[in-house]
Amino acid sequence: MRTGYEDLIHRFVEQRFPGATSVIVAGSTVRGERTATSDVDLLLLGPEGFLADGADSLAATYAHEGETIEVFAYARHGFERWARRGVEDRRPVIVRMLLEGRALVGDRDLDDLRERWAEVSERGPQPTRAEVDALRYAVTDLLDDLQDASDELERRVIADALLRQVAALVLVTSHRWIATGKHLARELRHWDPERAARLTDPYVAGDLAAFHAAASTELDAAGGRLSTGFVR
Repeated sequence: MRTGYEDLIHRFVEQRFPGATSVIVAGSTVRGERTATSDVDLLLLGPEGFLADGADSLAATYAHEGETIEVFAYARHGFERWARRGVEDRRPVIVRMLLEGRALVGDRDLDDLRERWAEVSERGPQPTRAEVDALRYAVTDLLDDLQDASDELERRVIADALLRQVAALVLVTSHRWIATGKHLARELRHWDPERAARLTDPYVAGDLAAFHAAASTELDAAGGRLSTGFVR
């Protein structure tokens, strides 16, 4: 039996993207975690030419029947290109939508696509030495900046940047995908709840000295400080 949201999504797709052969709903809607401000995340796949003007990819926001709908639509080659880019950036957003979303419409091609990208997702990022060194350098630099800063606003801004960089470092060196915004916090908790808490609890509490120490510990675990001699 269709839910109200499924009916709404079907009407939207039939009106805006009638050529879509796969319709996947993702995000808070499929997880049952919608709030008053949640939108509906849709991944749409179709044959070459199903998007307007011959495009092979589209990311756009629509209003439909009182809902905000975030659409990520791809023809076959467009999906492959953007999925590879997400993997290279260590943030495979549309791959996760493909694998974690619920297909309202799909075919055998969708099953094959999911199977192929599931292998990539499960393997996780395989960072190069240069990538890890760049993150170590960034974390080292931010740790020094935080230690030296006396202006409270500067300290907060530096701490924010440090959290993002050290999170990226611990995740990619653990072969885990990174993310932005609220999704970064979720990735850290999924990675290792206890280590994530040791890193983030001082940050949340505003204890920047303890946060500095926790970030330094994670940097040591990932290879240690890197400054002099680093070549970009």
